[in-house]
Amino acid sequence: MVTNFISEKAKIGKNVKIWHFTYVGDDTEIGDNVKIGSLVHIDYDVKIGENSLIEGTVYIPPLSRIGKNVFIGPGAALTNDPYPPSGKMIGVRIEDGAIIGSRAVIKAGVTVGKNSVVAMGAVVTKDVPPNKVVVGVPAREKYSREEYDTKQKKWIDS
Repeated sequence: MVTNFISEKAKIGKNVKIWHFTYVGDDTEIGDNVKIGSLVHIDYDVKIGENSLIEGTVYIPPLSRIGKNVFIGPGAALTNDPYPPSGKMIGVRIEDGAIIGSRAVIKAGVTVGKNSVVAMGAVVTKDVPPNKVVVGVPAREKYSREEYDTKQKKWIDS
């Protein structure tokens, strides 16, 4: 029984784990030590950096670029046509160390900066600067990544 479709034209790194019912399209490159959850759709010409974690039911459209050490939470959706259905596509860029929360939506052409955080459910319509946390609909800057890390540590230690 076949549970995944991985294109013969895709390049898959070492120690990559792909869960059930996942699609990986043509000319996609997945770096070493990446984990991809169930029901994920990674379209053609996508690049995903090493040590990234993509949770279940995520959609990554063509032309997207995902950096190293990125976390994308369950149900997040990246888009590739800012005015659908125009047929003119542009990918999303998520830089190294970024965190994308569950069910976040990111507009085509947006860059999520290095070490930034997109909160769960946020709708990102413009670039996110590095080391910032954005929340809401539309997403707006809330605080710094340093503050986020402090809150996370406090939560873990409690």
